[in-house]
Amino acid sequence: MPKISEKGKQMPASPIRKLTPLAERAKANGIKVYHLNIGQPDIETPAVMLDAIKNIDFKVWAYTASEGTVAYRKSLAHYYNKLGYNITPEDILVTTGGSEAIIISLMTCLNQRDEVIIPEPFYANYNAYACQSDSVVKPILSVIENGFALPPISEFEKSITEKTKAIMICNPNNPTGYLYSKQEFLDLRALALKHDLYIIADEAYREFCYDGKEFLSPMHFEGLEEHAIIIDTVSKRYSACGARLGCIITKNKAFMEIALRFAQARLSPGMVEQIAGEAAALYTPDEYFTEVNKEYAKRRDILVSALNKMDGVYCPNPGGAFYVVAKLPIDNADKFCRWMLEEFSHEGQTVMLAPASGFYATKGVGYDEVRMAYVLNQHDLTNAMICLEKALQVYPGRTVADKNETVNTFS
Repeated sequence: MPKISEKGKQMPASPIRKLTPLAERAKANGIKVYHLNIGQPDIETPAVMLDAIKNIDFKVWAYTASEGTVAYRKSLAHYYNKLGYNITPEDILVTTGGSEAIIISLMTCLNQRDEVIIPEPFYANYNAYACQSDSVVKPILSVIENGFALPPISEFEKSITEKTKAIMICNPNNPTGYLYSKQEFLDLRALALKHDLYIIADEAYREFCYDGKEFLSPMHFEGLEEHAIIIDTVSKRYSACGARLGCIITKNKAFMEIALRFAQARLSPGMVEQIAGEAAALYTPDEYFTEVNKEYAKRRDILVSALNKMDGVYCPNPGGAFYVVAKLPIDNADKFCRWMLEEFSHEGQTVMLAPASGFYATKGVGYDEVRMAYVLNQHDLTNAMICLEKALQVYPGRTVADKNETVNTFS
């Protein structure tokens, strides 16, 4: 029998999607499943984006330029310059989703077995992208007790070796919702300049910042012109996850030249997606983002408030994105999430969660934490929280805190 590659064996399974067969089985058995496991918004895609697709009149569905169409890159430059990025269309490389943007960036920045430092917990697929690009993730642990704030720069210094080439962050963060402060960016800038490192910033959730908090990007800080690599996507901003349209932004010409070679190897991003993206970047009204932001803030408040009222549960209040990581009184999140789908229901309903251990690279961390995406409407979100509370009350692997120790009550 032909053998599978070693790289293939090393590819991690997605903690977000790996329990999907169990959810489908539960649905087949008549159980309503509230999906808090995946960041698929239910917010409507802007009408201008959908209308652009409906009004397409080309006669040949042709290749586009490997770097993306001039029209789309111009519209993107217009959008980003309103945010103070001060870029040109030549500073943008259009990709097939944010995922490809990250993979191309890692392949451009890092040699085989070079290292990228990432504060954890982090988006689980970063591990997969590192595997695909033959790079190594060096995790720096953030903790739930302080809301997953950036660890001290001294912790980064300890992890830097001659193999370290980049630091990657997600701001606002997936999976924690943490929003980086100005001081944290100043610290990262100093570190990048001192050790001549790239800062790769995943900004997929830029529009979702709450409580009047300010979004900041490496593009806002002088001195990082050659170091900043921005990853973006239309998936979350316009609730267009199926469009698979992203981009890389950088002022580093040498980086862009090499990244383009990787882009040429995969030929081109889709024409239809770029037509839709151009319309969205140019014509989506500001009111769209204002209303979406208000809606997510309300959902966050419902979720965080309900969680922190549950016995033994702790959830920090996130400053952005649409995710939380919560600590539950359970023995094992993977086991609990499976149990929720296989054995539990409340009034014919259950909840699908993502075990947080899959968002850490450090072994043995996050075993009692879960990630939740508040992408359901307020009514469903409220019902999901009722369902979760009922589940925690009867889960056989529930734990209790006793004098700062966790005691397993599993029988």
